Amino acid sequence: MEEKAQENQQQQENLHTTPPKTARIPKYLALVVILSVLILGLLAGSYLFLNLSKSASSQNQGAANTASGQTQTQATSLNSSPSAQINVLNPKALPLGDGKVSSSPKVGYVYSCIQNFKQGGAQHIGNWIHGTTWDSTQKISVEGKVSWPSAQFLVLAEGSERVITGNGLPVNATTGIFPIQPFDPAYQIDRNPNSITAQNISLMLPLNPTIAQNPSCVPMGMIGVAVNGVAIYNALDASGRDAVAHEAQDSCDGHPESTGEYHYHGPSSCIPQETQNNKLIGYALDGFGIYSMYDASGKEITNADLDACHGTTSVIPWNGKMVKMYHYVLTREYPYTVGCFMGTPVRVNRPNAQNNSDLQNSGQLPPSGQRPPLQHP
Repeated sequence: MEEKAQENQQQQENLHTTPPKTARIPKYLALVVILSVLILGLLAGSYLFLNLSKSASSQNQGAANTASGQTQTQATSLNSSPSAQINVLNPKALPLGDGKVSSSPKVGYVYSCIQNFKQGGAQHIGNWIHGTTWDSTQKISVEGKVSWPSAQFLVLAEGSERVITGNGLPVNATTGIFPIQPFDPAYQIDRNPNSITAQNISLMLPLNPTIAQNPSCVPMGMIGVAVNGVAIYNALDASGRDAVAHEAQDSCDGHPESTGEYHYHGPSSCIPQETQNNKLIGYALDGFGIYSMYDASGKEITNADLDACHGTTSVIPWNGKMVKMYHYVLTREYPYTVGCFMGTPVRVNRPNAQNNSDLQNSGQLPPSGQRPPLQHP
């Protein structure tokens, strides 16, 4: 009995005795393992997330670079196009044409049928004129934007002739408000009192013009017509000065004369394709074409490239084909369009052609289809 009691007592003591340290090690190890696994999992997750983010970022950046590269390539392709243009003249210092009127063909001059001019044109000299040059970027324009939905213009080839009809109003272009209003700043320079009215333009020009035996003078009034239906006059105002530089014109560089005929004396931003390369922008009264101010290579054309009538011979688009032939050139340099007629001009036959009829009556403009007599100093 005593032995049994001692055995029970020993078991009770064993139950309350602290286990040896070796018995706790597996528990700590398990905890460490668990924490390590958790930490490694977090680290692995972070690493994976960072790599995925970096990969996505790289892909996005690559796509952006590709798009940017494509855009840059396209832009470079456009900028390096063979048609890139080269400007020669300085718009802030264009040569003034005053006094450059001749009685025979001469480069950079207007060979005018009239040698004695009346007073007219702008009443005052604009502050954009500086001695022998003028600043086209500072010249003021007549205010207003007037549309002409009734404008008409048609060019047809009939047999050996080019038939041109219209009412002289600008097609798909606007004009300023004329007469020039007293509140318009342009009124302080030029008090043009004329209103724009429809005309009766009817021309029968040679489809394939030929060079005449001698060049002939250009009249005051219409010397050609632009492809938007607007009359083209020579470079002179009523006083014989550089009309483009002196006269107040609208934002399309046009204005009306006393019979109401709206016209251009030189370049107009409203003539289609005038600043493109080697494009037809109008017809002169002798049938030859008037072309844009840049040649086929994109170089700006100046008087140095042209003859006494403000023309040249080169390959141009004409009657649906590329042909080498004579033509006039619209330039930013006086005399701007036609300095004299290289072919045989037709007489403008319409009721409001007052300037031309005056010349006809004075014997300075020939009958229809005939060339004006060559005049010498």
